[in-house]
Amino acid sequence: GTTPDHIRQIRRAVSSVSAGSAARARRAGGAEAGAAPAVTPVPREEKSRLANALARGAFVRLVSVIPPKGHRLDELIEQARLLRIRGVDVLQVSDAKTGTRMSGLSAAVLVQQQTGIETLLNYTCRDHRLLAMQSDLLGAHAMGVRNLLITTGDPQRLGEFQDATLVFDVDSIGLTNVVTRLNRGSDIGGQPVAPPTAFHVGVAVNPSALNLDEEVRRLRYKEEAGAEFVVTHPVFDPADLQAFLARAGGVSVPIIACVRPMEDARRAEALANEVPGVRVPAAYVQRLLDAEAQGRAAEEGVAIAREVARGLRPMVQGLQVAVPPARLAAAMDVLAALDE
Repeated sequence: GTTPDHIRQIRRAVSSVSAGSAARARRAGGAEAGAAPAVTPVPREEKSRLANALARGAFVRLVSVIPPKGHRLDELIEQARLLRIRGVDVLQVSDAKTGTRMSGLSAAVLVQQQTGIETLLNYTCRDHRLLAMQSDLLGAHAMGVRNLLITTGDPQRLGEFQDATLVFDVDSIGLTNVVTRLNRGSDIGGQPVAPPTAFHVGVAVNPSALNLDEEVRRLRYKEEAGAEFVVTHPVFDPADLQAFLARAGGVSVPIIACVRPMEDARRAEALANEVPGVRVPAAYVQRLLDAEAQGRAAEEGVAIAREVARGLRPMVQGLQVAVPPARLAAAMDVLAALDE
């Protein structure tokens, strides 16, 4: 058995082998065994079109979509082509695990290859082991995906599959560290990755979180881990982002604000009451209720989102509109408000 004496003997044997290998390496004039060679990371502005735009201080426009149910991508491909023609810079492919949906990674690769629009892959830690995440991301890089939005993911039952389990090997801070290592030419075990990856690393922040001090603390860790830009959770009141930035004392990386036009008052109230950390102002809900009486709630939701977008514009370097697939026209209406 593995008694204390047995373990001591193993330690002595391993130490003698390691010491001998290191001595031979020094005599040969080389680095110690296992040391990764020095590499030059890819400059940020060369990683992707989104990275280049943010590095230059340009304002970017994004639309968020979810992968389709099943394996047919025709409709999403057509929507992506239309969005590109209408001036959308990046399509964020969300990581939705409800029902039988295509993986976000597969959808992002296919959209990018078939339409030419750049994608931002929302990669969630919740559903993957750490080694599987590294493999996924290396494969995504090989297929041309460069922009990542790394999120931890909320605990939830997985759609219709109530007995499915969740995996939380690492959170968004830990995975950001892993991707930063890959960008510097080293994997999670310290082995060299040559050439280094060129991921453009984004993280999420919630300006209306219940505990703002904790949200700021986690954002600082994400910045230290190598985050290069931030995408907010949906913002329904520009004052929330203003208050968050004041509490944080500013953010060292570009911010992309997310806006979500609501279809009706019921959905707005459900979002505010059932999702922790989401604040939908009472005045917002009342405007939707008044509009419902006139049969124009969806139009009012877009009008409010346009007002929110204009209020956020001076504080951010990009705007992302999150809508269901059937409401992409609403996303374009919201983005149009930035040019008025």
